[in-house]
Amino acid sequence: MDISEKIAGEITISDTPGVTIKKWREEFGISQMELSKFMDVSPSVISDYESGRRKSPGANSIKKIVDALVKIDESRGGHLVRRYNSGIPSDALLDIKDYDHDIELRYILTKIRGTPCSTANLKRNIRGYTMIDGIKAVLKFSYAEYTKLYGWSSQRIIFITDVSIGRSPMIAIRAHPLKPAAVVYVKPDNVDELAIKLLKLKIYH
Repeated sequence: MDISEKIAGEITISDTPGVTIKKWREEFGISQMELSKFMDVSPSVISDYESGRRKSPGANSIKKIVDALVKIDESRGGHLVRRYNSGIPSDALLDIKDYDHDIELRYILTKIRGTPCSTANLKRNIRGYTMIDGIKAVLKFSYAEYTKLYGWSSQRIIFITDVSIGRSPMIAIRAHPLKPAAVVYVKPDNVDELAIKLLKLKIYH
C-alpha cells in the first residue's frame, strides 16, 4: 500500500474524517491556505472539513485532498512520500531515493565536498542514497527496517546526520549482513577512531 492509499483509507474509515485530514496535512507540513490554493477552493472549505462544520467529504473530495498533499510534497522534493512508501514511517528516516542511472562515488563526493576517511574505491557505482538521523536510527529502527534502508540496491550511500563521533551507527551497520557502498557522516563533531577501524575491517562487500 502506498501513502496515497493509506491516507485515503484512514480518512474514509475515520469516525472524525476532518481530524484525520488535519493530521495528515500537518504531517506534510502544509498550511490550510497552501492546500486550498493548490485545490483551487476557499480556505474555509478546508477549515470546515477539519473542524467538522462541513459534511464529511465524499470519495472525490478525499481523492482531491490526498492528491494535493502528495503533489505538494513532490513539488518540494518528495521526501515525505518516499519515506512512507519505503515502508519505514519512522522520522529517523529523512530521505531515500534510487537513481535512474549509476553515478560514480568520486563524482558524488566532489559534489558534496566530502573527505574520504578510508581507502574506499571511489570509482564504484552508486545507485541511490538513504539519509537517516544517526541517533534516532539507533534508538528506533528494528532489524527489518534496517534492511529496507537499501531500497532497490545496497549499492548506495547511507548519509547519517546528527553524528557526534560516529561510533554507534557504524557498529549497527557492521552488525547487519547488508552493507552500503559508502557511509557519509553529515557535519560530524569528530570521527571516532573505532568507526574508522570498522571501515578498515572491510565491512563493505
